[in-house]
Amino acid sequence: MVKIRFARHGAKKRPYYHVVVADVDSPRDGRFLEHVGTYDPSLPDDDIRLDIDRIDYWLSVGAQTTVRARKIINRVRRRPKDAAAEA
Repeated sequence: MVKIRFARHGAKKRPYYHVVVADVDSPRDGRFLEHVGTYDPSLPDDDIRLDIDRIDYWLSVGAQTTVRARKIINRVRRRPKDAAAEA
């Protein structure tokens, strides 16, 4: 099974996440199939960068999202169109 999830990067107590498509059996920060975005929780929501087209592709072929990744994806989808175009 393939999941869209976070891979943690950054320093101690300063997390920075890559949104990746990975096999369920691979480690959290290990091998992944595709990098589809970034998320830094210390920055405002306008700085979340996701490739929604690729996420939609992976969802269409059966990938599942983790709960937290789904919340971030939905947050980006609800952004006004002009804000999404600037990012």
